[in-house]
Amino acid sequence: MARRPHTPRPPRPRGSLDYDKPALSLDELVSRLSDRGLQIPDPDRARRYLRHIGYYRLSPYTIPFQQGRPDHRFRDGTAFDDVLDLYVFDRALRLLVMDALERIEVAVRAALTDHMSTAYADPHWYTNPDHFRHPGTHTKLLKIVQITCDDRLRGAPDAGEDALVHRSAIEHYLTTYHSPELPPSWLMVETLTIGQLANAPRNLTRRADRTAIATSIGLTAPVLESRLQTYVRVRNICAHHGRLWNVGLGVYPAIPNSPTISWLEGPHALPERSRKRLYPVLVSMQSVLDAVSPRSSWAQRLHELFRTRPRMNLAGMGVPADWADNDFWSRHIE
Repeated sequence: MARRPHTPRPPRPRGSLDYDKPALSLDELVSRLSDRGLQIPDPDRARRYLRHIGYYRLSPYTIPFQQGRPDHRFRDGTAFDDVLDLYVFDRALRLLVMDALERIEVAVRAALTDHMSTAYADPHWYTNPDHFRHPGTHTKLLKIVQITCDDRLRGAPDAGEDALVHRSAIEHYLTTYHSPELPPSWLMVETLTIGQLANAPRNLTRRADRTAIATSIGLTAPVLESRLQTYVRVRNICAHHGRLWNVGLGVYPAIPNSPTISWLEGPHALPERSRKRLYPVLVSMQSVLDAVSPRSSWAQRLHELFRTRPRMNLAGMGVPADWADNDFWSRHIE
C-alpha cells in the first residue's frame, strides 16, 4: 500500500526585532576587528581580503577565536591570519567534499536509470505513473523534464560538430527525434538537480526497485534515502561556498545497522557528540566510495588535510582524535 505523502512541518515563527545595523566601509570593518582585539599587522592586506571575500562571509570564521558575547572580544594573541587560515582550510574541505559528492551523485544517477530501464525494458519508464507512489511528485518530475526540453529548444543551438566540439546529448535527441517527446531515462536523469534526484528513488512504487538501486552502490534503500537528503544540504553549502566545517546541517545520515554496509569498526568509533556534526557525513561518503570507487585516494587526501589541523578544527567537525586509526580509514591511508 502506498504511503501518504510526507506533510511538511509548519514554519518556525519569525524573530521580533528590527534590523537596523548600518552598512560599514572596509576601513570601518577593519577597525571593528582591530577594536575587538584581532591583531592586524597589515591593514591594507586585510582590506584586500575583505573586499574580495566579504566581511560577512569571513566573520563566522572569527567566532572560534572569540571570548564570546556581548562584545565579541578576541582571545589574546589572535591574528588576522589565524582567521584566514581557518577560511582557507574550509575552502579546501569543501573542494574535497565536492569531489566525493560528484562520484556519489553520478553513481546514483547511473544506478537509477540502469536498473529501471533494463528491469522494465523501457528507456522511457519514468513516464509511466505506475512506477511512482505519489502522483503529484511524478507530475512534477515530468514537468521538470518538459521545461528543460522546451528551454533547450528555445535557446541558441549548440556549436556545430567538428573533431572536438559536439552537441550535447539532449540537444541531439530533441533535434533528431520527434517521438517520444521526452528523452530516454539516461538523458532524463541528467536534467535533475541533486534535490530532484534524491526524491526519485524514494518515490518508486516497488520496494524491490528501491533495494536494487541502493544495493548497486553498497547501501540499503532506507540508508540511501537518508544519505541523499543529507547530501542535498551539503552540496548546496559547497556550491554556494558556505561554511562547512562546523555548520549545523539539520539533516544527518542514518547510522547503518546492516553488516553489508561499509562503516566504522567498533561500537564506540562514532561518539554520541559527533553524530550531529560533519564527521558522520564524511564517513558516509567514504562508505559509498568503498563501493563505487574502491581505489579512490579520497581518504588519503582527507587525512592529509586533517593531520596538521589544530584540535579545534577536528572537534568542530566531531572528528575523534584517533579517527585515522580505525580500520575503516586506515586501510585507505598509507
